[in-house]
Amino acid sequence: MRLTPDSQKLADRRSGPREDKTLKNKVIITDVLTGELEIERGVLGGVAELIACDAYDEQELVGRVEDADALMVYHNITISSATIERLQDCKLIIRCGVGVDNIDLAAAASRGIPVANVPDYGTEEVSASAIGMTLALTRGIHLLNSRLREGRGDWTYTHVAPLRRLRGEVFGVVGLGRIGTATAMRAQSLGMDVVFFDPYKPDGYDKALGIRRVWELGDLLAQSYVISLHCPLTEETRHLIDADSVDQMREGTYLINTARGAVVDTAVLPEAIRCGRLAGAGIDVLPHEPPSNDDPLLVAWRDPEHPAHDRLIINAHAAFYCEEGLHEIRVKASEACKAAIVGQSIRNVVN
Repeated sequence: MRLTPDSQKLADRRSGPREDKTLKNKVIITDVLTGELEIERGVLGGVAELIACDAYDEQELVGRVEDADALMVYHNITISSATIERLQDCKLIIRCGVGVDNIDLAAAASRGIPVANVPDYGTEEVSASAIGMTLALTRGIHLLNSRLREGRGDWTYTHVAPLRRLRGEVFGVVGLGRIGTATAMRAQSLGMDVVFFDPYKPDGYDKALGIRRVWELGDLLAQSYVISLHCPLTEETRHLIDADSVDQMREGTYLINTARGAVVDTAVLPEAIRCGRLAGAGIDVLPHEPPSNDDPLLVAWRDPEHPAHDRLIINAHAAFYCEEGLHEIRVKASEACKAAIVGQSIRNVVN
């Protein structure tokens, strides 16, 4: 039986993980997963002992991961050089997801430890979430639901007037990886004019996909009705969207971020929405998760007097999630650990 994340954690608190201490090899799951780990045992049973740490801070891993043959890392934890230096004979660090910004890749490489990810994970779900947020904002669905539920104003569509027809409007994609491409294709199916910015893609993607390409971010910002972010978090992309970027956008732009929280300087969003530069924003990821209650973005979002209350969607890093996808990532991450332990080739090494 597959458990939902909540029921899985409850099961773990009741019974705790089962450990087979007769096995020589050890795979440690640093965060997120607990419970019976039936999926992982289905792949690694007889190969390695499985231990789930359920950590939220890297310090919680001290004394618990040093003898690991493989680490399975989700998104609640950072694996810095301090942890990597303590690993005695680790054969793989697998990021159970796409982004690897929470792992010190250089430190792992210096120790000869490969870091891999699961790059096809969440492609359908995240792209569907980006389009879902786009429709909820540009069609006024979120704003109407917010105002009518709270009894603010008359029962009429005019709360959202004027709305624009999506066909022919420009949908800008920043980062044309797997998820960015899937999002571009979904936006294209809505009749939108899709343009992308990704300086690391070789020539020809625009022709293959039937979309347009720009070579400067400013060109995309200036023409897009909707801007959807799908780039990794690097020093180059940190605060890619900041006050200067917002100033380059056309009046009434919508911003969607299902990539990494720190790609956007979220402190600039409340004022951008207040002044109308942004007509709305859909934010699935935040720089710090969970955010503090005094985060300016959350303060504006919760304030019925602030325009962001009706024009901002915030999710709890949920765009990736569905039961089928969670099962898939657990199987693929476990298979990578097994390959590393038995000496087979490891797929999707990123360092």
